[in-house]
Amino acid sequence: ILSDVHTVAAPLCFLQIFCVYTYASIEILNLAVMSYDRYVAICFPLQYNTTMTVRKVALLIVLTWIFPFLAIVVLISLSAPLQLCGNIIDKVFCGNYSIVKLSCSNISINNIYGLIFTVISIVVPLILILYTYVKILEVCFSATKQTQQKAISTCTPHLASILNFSFGCCFQILQSRFELSRVPPMLDIVLSLYFLTCQPLFNPVLYGLKMTTIRDAGKRLLCGEKSGLSAQPFN
Repeated sequence: ILSDVHTVAAPLCFLQIFCVYTYASIEILNLAVMSYDRYVAICFPLQYNTTMTVRKVALLIVLTWIFPFLAIVVLISLSAPLQLCGNIIDKVFCGNYSIVKLSCSNISINNIYGLIFTVISIVVPLILILYTYVKILEVCFSATKQTQQKAISTCTPHLASILNFSFGCCFQILQSRFELSRVPPMLDIVLSLYFLTCQPLFNPVLYGLKMTTIRDAGKRLLCGEKSGLSAQPFN
């Protein structure tokens, strides 16, 4: 963006695809795992410790990281050998489908795998998130006011993170699959970088401010630390 020459070598382009796609896949799978954790905590609080064991948590973390790595490696291995008829990508950063569209050879396998990858890495986690929150809402409607407030306090940061990330991903999908020539260039750049920049900046603030210790430290940093000494009367 800042350079006068907007070119990138092919290996670096595929490296960029690997980094961006892996980040997006890990993020959405992580959000799905977090929604499952909240579902168990709110809908089955007494069984939480027996359900969310250390072994299960470790397994979920490993799957969240290993699956995207392997899936993106296969995705790139299918796209890298393609013979390209052009070298211009109308995007801020490299995208796999943008590379595939430049190909002169048969891309049916790429399209099939891309569709399967999209369903497994995006559609399935979103269905899981929707299902868990429907169940959480059912419990909240039939619970006491105190339980409702606790559930809202627990789920609000997670829901905000989901909505923020989903907005960025939706634009990326629309941009890669459809021609958005009517979108102003500056807005196109900002929205292209939205899910790459805003989500990593948004999450630490969102989840950090929810913790009392971090919130109090932030208040002291912004408002100035108050002295812990109180005035003592003279005798």
